[in-house]
Amino acid sequence: MKIGIAGCGGIGSNVACHLVRAGVDYLKFGDFDKIEESNLNRQFFFKNQIGSYKSETLSKNLLAINPNGKFDYEVIKFDRDNIKEFFSDCDIVVEAFDKRENKAMLIEEILPLGKIIISASGIGHWDIDNIKVKNIGKNLIVVGDFEKDTDDYKTYSHKVGIVAAMMAGIVLEKGGYCEK
Repeated sequence: MKIGIAGCGGIGSNVACHLVRAGVDYLKFGDFDKIEESNLNRQFFFKNQIGSYKSETLSKNLLAINPNGKFDYEVIKFDRDNIKEFFSDCDIVVEAFDKRENKAMLIEEILPLGKIIISASGIGHWDIDNIKVKNIGKNLIVVGDFEKDTDDYKTYSHKVGIVAAMMAGIVLEKGGYCEK
């Protein structure tokens, strides 16, 4: 199983960290953004990494956990012209975008390919009581509270972390990494 992650911010960096700590030793991910101080409250980055590209830095941080891991990354702004090719060799794709239109684009482009997509919806605010998992069709699983968007609410480490951990758990289950 090959796992891809679209976006290396709060959800993407934490899903990757959880997967590597669980023993997954190959990931493929991309992001175009650079680390900002405001990211440090919820993303798997550190103060001395501010200004660095998220995807490149995430690879370095994951190698600090597993020096034998293979972490393919690219500094890339995903769009309809490149997303299918980037994830063509992945069986599972984790959607970790901030913007609704990018989430929709990934689902529209990747879902018809038969790949499993694990997405997040509603990770803003501090309230964790309504986080749930929804299976939407055969290959789309969404985690979050489905209400509190990051455009309208501040993000907090604990909620982003819980959603990312749940998403990582689904990847482990669907990817056959879990022991019975």
